[in-house]
Amino acid sequence: MIKLNQLYSDLADSIESLKEDPSAVQQSRKIVENALGRDEPMYGINTGFGALANKRVGKEELKQLQRNLVLSHSVGVGELIPKDISRLMLQIKIHSLGLGNSGISEETFRRLIYFSDHDLIPAMPEKGSVGASGDLAPLAHMSLPLLGYGLFWNRDGSDTIPAEKVLNDHGLDPIDLQPKDGLSLINGTQLMSAYGAYVLEKSLSLMKSADLIAAMSLEALQGSIKPFDERIHEIRPHNGQQQVARNVRELLVKSEILESHRNCGKVQDPYCLRCVPQVHGASRDGLRYSRETIETELNSVTDNPLVFKNGDIISGGNFHGQPLALALDHAKIALAEFASISERRTYLLLEGHDGLPELLMEETGINSGFMIPQYTSASLVSENKVLCHPSSVDSIPTSLGQEDHVSMGSISALKLLEVYQNVEQVLAIELFTAAQALDFRKPLRPGRGVEIAHEFVRDAIPHAEKDHYFKDDISKAVELLQNRSMVEEVEKELTNIV
Repeated sequence: MIKLNQLYSDLADSIESLKEDPSAVQQSRKIVENALGRDEPMYGINTGFGALANKRVGKEELKQLQRNLVLSHSVGVGELIPKDISRLMLQIKIHSLGLGNSGISEETFRRLIYFSDHDLIPAMPEKGSVGASGDLAPLAHMSLPLLGYGLFWNRDGSDTIPAEKVLNDHGLDPIDLQPKDGLSLINGTQLMSAYGAYVLEKSLSLMKSADLIAAMSLEALQGSIKPFDERIHEIRPHNGQQQVARNVRELLVKSEILESHRNCGKVQDPYCLRCVPQVHGASRDGLRYSRETIETELNSVTDNPLVFKNGDIISGGNFHGQPLALALDHAKIALAEFASISERRTYLLLEGHDGLPELLMEETGINSGFMIPQYTSASLVSENKVLCHPSSVDSIPTSLGQEDHVSMGSISALKLLEVYQNVEQVLAIELFTAAQALDFRKPLRPGRGVEIAHEFVRDAIPHAEKDHYFKDDISKAVELLQNRSMVEEVEKELTNIV
């Protein structure tokens, strides 16, 4: 089973296991070969594709049929899919084929494993899939190098190399695709699955960072701990809401700042502080649904037709991306809300509340202070509102009407990555802004979890006395989120963080 919290090791283990024991692939292949001997019509094996499903193909042309399938479907456009996600697509395809319901030939299957083992990652354009009949165009480009066409990424993912050259360098001849091979290769949801897995694996850490950063802002703004009282969340027991409230309480343990204003008489904080459990928690619950959907898909067979142990070869619709399209759209919205409320906290930090200087600098006028990073946050949050339009509500018929409802989940997938990257930037801006504000609360110490995070930021980004090149600060703060060391250190000391 592939699980997102150990995605990369699970995929590596699966591929290693399949190298040693490809028996499921061999058994399903025998079923395909036996069926070919019976000369029965089988979709995509001895018939045309899509609207051409009723056209039979002669035995002498079956291999050419599969070759033509890959070549004709390699019509992707746009930017190239990042190498890390391309690698995931290849690994997920290998895992799915290895489950033994695809009927791919062992030679073709082992060549894919060779590519994976030697970091020979096909380069694929990101656009061209409609999220049904599988991610056809991207997966066709993934399959082109088997035939000696197409491109591979170079080692560092900065450029591409013609597949023909790479095969020659490795002493490999192009593969002669067997009946069913091409269809097994290009039919499937691996683009949608890979983008979803890539982003949602990262979200496991990012949502913890969001809670931690919110706690930093809460301390810097001398916000109230009362809205995080366990009793409030027991009577509205959404799982995510309870987790976030517990995290913030844990992060503020032993806070001198909190004690200094415990009896200040403040009645209520703005929603961006007071409703952190409800907003972050709802996003956590939304991401949990999306992760569960992706995990199910990672352990599924999504090509067509499917091969079963009793000898049946059945056409179905497992390639349809609707489950993923909905989950990826939902994940976009859930992630975007982390940024939406984060930008509001950043704005609040600049207003000069409770002894903080306006724009978080002593001398403004000549200095703009932290004014303009907030502009960037506002821009990214607004952009996310456009990106979060659900792709799954759209459908355009293809294949002369044979494929008359499609998921557009591939568009959901591409936009999900953009949303995630924007959220990461917005949270990074709040992170170093909250750290600046916390400096003005010294010598009072924040809660231990917040203190650890503050120290991490200060090790990378100094306190700002005057205007400087803030872009460097944003980049360093993003790096703190990406390398996960800050969250991991907090988790190490505060073992109840979830």
